[in-house]
Amino acid sequence: MSETPSWFQQALDAPGESKYLQVKGVRIHYRVWGEAGKPGIVLIHGSNAHLEWWRFVAPFLADQFRVAALDLSGNGDSGHRERYDGETLAEEVWAVCRAAQLGERPFVVGHSFGGFIALETAHRFGEEMAGVIFNDFTVRPPENYSEWGLRAKMEGRTGPRKLRVYEDLETAVGRFRLLPDQPVRYPEVHRYIAEQSLKQVEGGWTWKFDPALFDYLEMGPSQSDKFIGLACRSALVIGEKSEDDGVYGAPYMSEITRGLLPVISIPDTHHHMMFEEPIALTMAIKGVLLSWILEDGRCKLNEALSAIARSA
Repeated sequence: MSETPSWFQQALDAPGESKYLQVKGVRIHYRVWGEAGKPGIVLIHGSNAHLEWWRFVAPFLADQFRVAALDLSGNGDSGHRERYDGETLAEEVWAVCRAAQLGERPFVVGHSFGGFIALETAHRFGEEMAGVIFNDFTVRPPENYSEWGLRAKMEGRTGPRKLRVYEDLETAVGRFRLLPDQPVRYPEVHRYIAEQSLKQVEGGWTWKFDPALFDYLEMGPSQSDKFIGLACRSALVIGEKSEDDGVYGAPYMSEITRGLLPVISIPDTHHHMMFEEPIALTMAIKGVLLSWILEDGRCKLNEALSAIARSA
């Protein structure tokens, strides 16, 4: 076990503000870091997770960006819905972008299942976005697509699964597991995320996520068509040792973009790389976004010079 890294307490001490808004009748929780007016980023967590997944990344982006992370409905401290769909979850992300003052053309970053929501967001709002980063999420060819929503139908259930209630916090924390599982590099980080994943209920403690989230949520092989048709730039950031199915489509995505898709692999990291090397992940995200900002600046400069030349 390694000693507690310096970034752990730095991230916890970094100033930020929790806020709430309503989207289609459900209260959505989000948190912001950094000054309004800087380029904006929204961070989307994965399945059965919450915005604290980004706790050790967001504060270190905030020196150059206005950053927001949200709890999607059915997760964290946001409300639950009767049923979930990609369009509604994308609308939650976009509503946070506007409420959090992320600027006219924000960047969107999604981890794992959050990458699917980032794709849905870019599919609907891409023309108003500056770019999207898929973090350990990829799109597979339609012929290799495997549905992992619609769990109620696949399991033959007519009602939602029920979450287990643990008698005390220590027992509940001891049951916390990452999916896919990976080595615990920093026990303090693991415990912090576990505690943030739990809530106290009658009889003890249980998980915050809605077990019905994936009962009727259809992902669909159309992900490929949506990616090909995106109106904004995109990039991949993946873990070198990730064992999640979400990384296996990287060659396909590179192929259909003719090798023009930036793909960054962070050495010695797994699927939940933000708990292992958050500074490296932060730098990867910054590197991509700052290059896009520079690209936009050059385009504006060239347009201005062309306008001057035409009027001369």
